[in-house]
Amino acid sequence: MKFTTNKKKTSVEFDVEFTSSDFEPARLKALARLAGDVKIPGFRNGKAPANVVEQHVDPNQLAMQTLDIMVREAIPKVYEDAKLQPISAPSVDIKKFVPGEMAEVTIKSDIMPEVKLPDYTKLKAKYVEPKVEAKDIDDVLNRIAESFAESKAVKRAAKLTDEVIIDFTGKKDGVAFDGGSAKDFRLKLGSGQFIPGFEDGVVGHEPGDKFDLKLKFPKDYHSKKLAGADTVFEVLLKQVNEITVPEVNDELAKKTGAFPTLKELKADIKKNLEAQAKQRADEAFKDDLLDELVKNSKTEAPEALVAEQTEHIKEDMLRNIKARGSKLEDYLSQVNQTEEQWMKEVKEAAEIRVLGHIVVAKLGEELKIKVSDADVEKQVAELQAVYKKSPEMLADLQTPEAVASIKNRLRINKTMDKLADLNRKK
Repeated sequence: MKFTTNKKKTSVEFDVEFTSSDFEPARLKALARLAGDVKIPGFRNGKAPANVVEQHVDPNQLAMQTLDIMVREAIPKVYEDAKLQPISAPSVDIKKFVPGEMAEVTIKSDIMPEVKLPDYTKLKAKYVEPKVEAKDIDDVLNRIAESFAESKAVKRAAKLTDEVIIDFTGKKDGVAFDGGSAKDFRLKLGSGQFIPGFEDGVVGHEPGDKFDLKLKFPKDYHSKKLAGADTVFEVLLKQVNEITVPEVNDELAKKTGAFPTLKELKADIKKNLEAQAKQRADEAFKDDLLDELVKNSKTEAPEALVAEQTEHIKEDMLRNIKARGSKLEDYLSQVNQTEEQWMKEVKEAAEIRVLGHIVVAKLGEELKIKVSDADVEKQVAELQAVYKKSPEMLADLQTPEAVASIKNRLRINKTMDKLADLNRKK
């Protein structure tokens, strides 16, 4: 067998020629493959000699099986010899074929493009040391206190710190609009949950009051149909609940069930906030490093991978839109986009993601990043603990595809950790 290579930036074609000497080994393998499909008197299934099997099989079928075996064995060899990595299933085009004598085929596929990395030890991205302020701790303490708040129905006008139970219907030009109505809705006044003016408009009303709130939606409201619109909300105030929030002290700490004093609770909150802040800072640093690395690397995004990622991103977004009880056309209206503009953004995001994968893979090679079987087994065990109540997920974790995905993710994480280490102290 001999071949010539026609390589482009993100694809390759191999013109492969087989001669008579290539046929015999493949023919014997083809006969062994076909032996299990024919019944020959005097022989157990699949045990007949090759010369006997040949007398009982269709010559055309034997010829095609022989060619199939030659091509299948040639595919990994041509890529290995050319030092190229296919990223799509190779296609085969038969140009000429004379059984037993010669064959000419063309093997095509997209390939991993060449990548020229910049000096990845001297990137400009800076690590920002995380800080936890006293206010951050106080905010958590206040949220804990609010979680232990007591609610009591009162017969008085609503205040800004109260919770109210209301029925309401929002109308534009006298017609109720989608998503603008609810019954027995619990609203914490002052939370900013509704558009400006709504919560302030409820303040001062007593249980049993019916009233209208004439409000204008913000011009930048996510729904194009309501942005800047004049509306009227018909409101029935059913109940006012006075909220009593406990003081932030040792008694509050004891209510959590884990800390006898406020000092110990604060220390634990600070520890957790510092860990979260560090994780965010690390991730932000790695994101900045990757953005810079991609922008300064010289490579191409293979169209096959871009198309695949485009479909993944599109499907993920459609699932999220559906999960919110909406439709694509509603989402496009909210973000003021056409479907064509949306798909353009999706494809651009896919291209950036593909370039990131390619660059990180190349960096991993240069840094000689290794992922051991023990690393994979540990990660699988951790995931099994998370999904122990889901038989379906546990079964998926055992598939070769899942194991390969886990290994790839670990390799990416190790590569980015190393890149961060190389650039953290500058």
